[in-house]
Amino acid sequence: MKSVLIRDRLIYFFAVMITMAAGLASRHFGDQLPNWVHEHAGDACWAGMIYFGVRMVWPRRRLVWAMCLSCAFSWMIEFSQLIQTPWLIEIRSTVWGALILGHGFLMIDLIRYTVGILCMVMIDRFFLRNKMGGT
Repeated sequence: MKSVLIRDRLIYFFAVMITMAAGLASRHFGDQLPNWVHEHAGDACWAGMIYFGVRMVWPRRRLVWAMCLSCAFSWMIEFSQLIQTPWLIEIRSTVWGALILGHGFLMIDLIRYTVGILCMVMIDRFFLRNKMGGT
């Protein structure tokens, strides 16, 4: 049982890494991608990475639970961008702060996050969970 749990966490860890790489690549190579991909993929991948991170920490929880927690976390980060205190602005001015907390609130980001999480739930449901024996 413990080896299965470790295997599942490793699968989700690699899913986090792949999703993170895809999101960073969508930003870095944005001028070479279709405009709609460049505009939306980074935020969708960020939220998908959060989803896979939740699954990595709690691999035995239901998909719906992980989806809801990921959406709540992502949306809270977005709404936190409405708070513009000096110490938060300073954190957001760093590379890591910008990647994690973002800069300014955009309503469209809530849609991007939701779509990204839903896409990763589908990948999880139809590909990853089947490879893990339906756990």
